[in-house]
Amino acid sequence: MNKLDHRSDAELYQQMCNTASSKRERDAAFTEIYRRYSPRVYAYCRRILGDDTSAQDAFQETFVRFYTAADVERTMTNLPAYLLRIARNICLNLKRSQRPTVELQDFHAIIPDHPYENNELASLLAHALELLPMEYREAFVLHEYEGFSYAEIGAMTGTSADVIKVRAFRARQKLRKILAPYFSDRTEDMNTER
Repeated sequence: MNKLDHRSDAELYQQMCNTASSKRERDAAFTEIYRRYSPRVYAYCRRILGDDTSAQDAFQETFVRFYTAADVERTMTNLPAYLLRIARNICLNLKRSQRPTVELQDFHAIIPDHPYENNELASLLAHALELLPMEYREAFVLHEYEGFSYAEIGAMTGTSADVIKVRAFRARQKLRKILAPYFSDRTEDMNTER
């Protein structure tokens, strides 16, 4: 058991920022924060950006910025939201500098030839997420995958909870529309097999 396991996020953040602490103590606090939240931050980056290389870059940059921007004067009330806000800004900047990787009309060309593989639905959902406008994708990922409330997402993004709720609803609608041909084909295949 790690001796910092019992420490709260706020305590770890203060220890990481406190210049009166030794470098070893500050680094230990950062390492514990990284251990707690790195999988979540990477998963967010991967879902938003859609590819491992960009996600890895955004993930690393998130923790670099978090560490370099640490300020003892800041009161840390929600560390995961703070980390995801940093990741969000980095991902948005990366998305702005990239062109869309999948056009809607090309979507059906990327469906795998083996329709019943275990990972097919996850792959289809990942590709479908890439087709959503960034604000819809972000609301959907933060709510459905990360478990944040609409109010928390609104606070992270600087919009109202109602706007986030609408964006998440529209994301679900668009995902249903994008994935509908796959499910209708799959249902027909299942019916012909019987």
